[in-house]
Amino acid sequence: MRRGKLPGGALGFRRASPGWDVFDTSLPEPQPGYQTSLQAFSSLDSNSGRQGKSHDPEKRDIAFASQESCSRGGSDHPSPGSKTRRVVLHLSRFITHLQHPSFSRETTRPDILKAEMKVFFVKYNDPIYVKLEKLDIMIRLTNQGNIAQVLAELKEYATEVDVDFVRKSVRAIGRCAIKVEQAAERCVSTLLDLIQTKVNYVVQEAIVVIKDIFRKYPNKYESIIATLCENLDTLDEPEARASMIWIIGEYAERIDNADELLESFLEGFQDENTQVQLQLLTAIVKLFLKRPTDTQELVQQVLSLATQDSDNPDLRDRGYIYWRLLSTDPAAAKEVVLAEKPLISEETDLLEPTLLDELICHISSLASVYHKPPNAFVEGKASLRRTLPPRSQSDNLGGEAPVLSETVQVTAAPQATVIPGADSLIGDLLDMDLGGPTPFQQQHLYQQMPQSTPVQSAGMDLLGEGLDSLLGGGGAGMDSFGGLGDIFGSASSLSYVPPAEVWLPAAKGKGLEVTGTFARRSGQIVMELTFTNRAMQPMSGFAIQFNKNSFGLTPAGTLQVQSPLIPNSNASTSLQLNTTGQVQKMEPLLMLQVAVKNNIDVFYFSCTVPMHVFFTEDGEMDKKEFLASWKEIPVSNEVQYTIRDVQHNADTVSQKLRNNNIFTIAKRNVEGQDMLYQSLKLTNGIKVLAELKIQPSNPNFTLSMKCRVLDIYGGVQQAYDTVLHN
Repeated sequence: MRRGKLPGGALGFRRASPGWDVFDTSLPEPQPGYQTSLQAFSSLDSNSGRQGKSHDPEKRDIAFASQESCSRGGSDHPSPGSKTRRVVLHLSRFITHLQHPSFSRETTRPDILKAEMKVFFVKYNDPIYVKLEKLDIMIRLTNQGNIAQVLAELKEYATEVDVDFVRKSVRAIGRCAIKVEQAAERCVSTLLDLIQTKVNYVVQEAIVVIKDIFRKYPNKYESIIATLCENLDTLDEPEARASMIWIIGEYAERIDNADELLESFLEGFQDENTQVQLQLLTAIVKLFLKRPTDTQELVQQVLSLATQDSDNPDLRDRGYIYWRLLSTDPAAAKEVVLAEKPLISEETDLLEPTLLDELICHISSLASVYHKPPNAFVEGKASLRRTLPPRSQSDNLGGEAPVLSETVQVTAAPQATVIPGADSLIGDLLDMDLGGPTPFQQQHLYQQMPQSTPVQSAGMDLLGEGLDSLLGGGGAGMDSFGGLGDIFGSASSLSYVPPAEVWLPAAKGKGLEVTGTFARRSGQIVMELTFTNRAMQPMSGFAIQFNKNSFGLTPAGTLQVQSPLIPNSNASTSLQLNTTGQVQKMEPLLMLQVAVKNNIDVFYFSCTVPMHVFFTEDGEMDKKEFLASWKEIPVSNEVQYTIRDVQHNADTVSQKLRNNNIFTIAKRNVEGQDMLYQSLKLTNGIKVLAELKIQPSNPNFTLSMKCRVLDIYGGVQQAYDTVLHN
């Protein structure tokens, strides 16, 4: 069945202009109780009621006070009222999933919309995308108690002038028959009434759904086959013709002239759609197995057409399989072709309860549109899974967001904090505010959180006695050139640049391959990108956007790529980045989710930003500040790592780290060991203190760190390891 094409591509979206398509997935502030949504929906639709039904004028005036000036006609953008209706419909569609008996989190949820069927009755002036969505919801709410009311509505809808809507309505009657067994006979009677109207597209759609009813209730309604055969000559759509052929083949032993009917289809075999050809081949083989004496010539004819005169590999292969079965073992052929078929069910599209739990937590994101969890369409691993709260919390819907089973609290204190979990806002990838964060968001850093991965130092101060000796002598702030390194240029020009990685393979990018890496140059984070066109058509209109991330990383300008990018060619570009974007703690911490758009599609991938590109040039502390900070940070925050197989002396190590903005504050020699005391600062203001212990004859270095934020230890240790080994 054809579906009406929705403005912007799908329910709940709008098309932004000019430039990139931006999804409008925002939801209004939640209100206490589900009833509010239904009341809002009813009031919004009160001005568009069915003819002959009265409505409260006061409600109508209030609901449309801000909508009357927005004309829907001739515009690609729905009015505000239409937009709100779509949002409410989308919420309601999720609630209807809770109707399924397998979803039993609370005993009250299966009855949430039990008495609200009329809310979803179609209004004559509803937009087509609202009508189609209402039909889906009506079917989900249909039960034995309201089936008569629903069938009356659907039968009325089938007389409308909108062809797509009529088709969907007819198909909905068949879905009701499959869902409510007690009403199947009434649904079949309604479909026969519609067939008697002789409206071509109604008849064809009715035959398609009757085929499904035969699958659900075999050998129960075959008495109507004669009525269906009367309309055989009017069928011109492949799906309807294939359905009619299936019915004839399935009940061939009860149709006296089944061979003549199938032979009439065979006359134009080469001109038929592949779907019809495959169904016709199977139906004639079924007929031969049921009536072999008078259909041998017919089956030889169709097998010859399928295997010798057809270029379609699927049709040819099926023909050869049938031919081999019939010629070697007719009994086996009968077991294969006439095997009992599994019954179909209307509930095949319902979501698993666990998946539904997760999707409800993402109801304002793209996950609720795709009906998939975020990690199914955006690469990258997220460890926090959001689930619905206990019943005692679920009623509290008046705040900014529902309380979930795993959350991270946000405070306005000047200490580092974390914006809530990565998967809660995954759908904002294409709905980001390009104007930058608010001042409040820029003040938020990371909140101190417990970690179990690093090895704790068990209360031992690795600097130990003699810490105050840092204040005397030593080469504070010196590099291996005696502090003259700046004569030869900025140290950042020598910073380590990881090798490029394939971020988006051509197989996932419809021919577009994206490779890249990150670097820090002149105090600026740079994303090095190479776009390769492995498709057969030119590519153009490149754009890029980041999801919220741990460090607020965002493009500082537009993506400049050679356009058009012809097949089998590549183009490289450098994209400067800044850290003024919206902050959201990711898991893993350094994951960056990226969307790249071109004239073909929008592609999503994730990559890992190396921690050292976030180390700033002003991270060098003086000795007094270092000493005071080390003493202030609790001993419990001190961790220790081992960096193995480093083939450098203390001076070389100090210089390599300085090139990557890890500054040596002081150097001591204790019992033949070189002790380097170092500091670094991240772009979000977090400072890290470190002690690096180097033994002349031992390639394994001991790294001890102190910081107020434990989350970053793993990334900093990885930065040390990477820089010292490259």
